[in-house]
Amino acid sequence: MIEKAPLCPDRIRKITGSFAFIEHRFLREGHFAGLDRNEVLLYLFLVLVSDRNGLSYYSYDRICTMLGICVDEYIEARNGLIRKDLVAFDGRVFQVLSLPEFPVGDPGLLKTAKDMSRKDPATIHQMVVTAIGL
Repeated sequence: MIEKAPLCPDRIRKITGSFAFIEHRFLREGHFAGLDRNEVLLYLFLVLVSDRNGLSYYSYDRICTMLGICVDEYIEARNGLIRKDLVAFDGRVFQVLSLPEFPVGDPGLLKTAKDMSRKDPATIHQMVVTAIGL
């Protein structure tokens, strides 16, 4: 077994005020892998700003400003998180939900050139090599 020791023992995190929490299942069971960049960004933001019941009252314009995304990207990310059963939204309040038992939605199959350019390591490598002229 690997012995785990803090790298900076004098800097171990302690929860003293508000609390943001993401279950390890989010990564381990494939929820993270099923999200695009803006969905991850919005989800992490909502986790950070939500209260103990998962509620967040930030408006879309404030969210867009803080995340550096446009309204179209926000709407697409918000709708994706709703479809994937990670958040609920009533038009003004978000609730970060407990994780569903299994990831919901697209199983992550790559179908289009855009999908390939975002998630296929070989395509991404080719794009980088082409861009830097190797």
